Amino acid sequence: MRALLPTRRATIRLARTIAPALVTGDLLILKGDLGAGKTFFVRALCRALGVPARTAVTSPTFTLVHEHEARLPVLHADAYRLADASELAALGLREARANGAVLLVEWGEPYVSALGGDALVIAFSTPPGRAAQLSATGPRSAALLAEVRAALERHDGEAGPGAP
Repeated sequence: MRALLPTRRATIRLARTIAPALVTGDLLILKGDLGAGKTFFVRALCRALGVPARTAVTSPTFTLVHEHEARLPVLHADAYRLADASELAALGLREARANGAVLLVEWGEPYVSALGGDALVIAFSTPPGRAAQLSATGPRSAALLAEVRAALERHDGEAGPGAP
């Protein structure tokens, strides 16, 4: 599924659409070039899940993992600097997921299996034509994708053509 993201508001809308559909143990893999909007999306998703505005939601590039308390526990990780799955294993993300955390992993596509599989993959593209391509790798993420698609279609139908 492709979602056009011409504005920051559109990215926030996508995050607000995904947030209520998330359940414990969901895995979102975020792809895209530097500056494509991965961390902005994570911030919007965390806010939609209930992370307070006073809590900074920043890129975990150097710390590798940030944990946020919300409606569901959220771990935001950045796998860009990891050399292999053994370094990922040392972060304890798979265990956190098994214990109910939602994982949001930037640059995590090579590690989907090591994280327990079944991920919603969101690939952000940069201008021209900023967008997100959403795909599923398993049954839970396919159900999540279907729920998000239906919610976006309902919203588009209610808002009418040209709505933000």
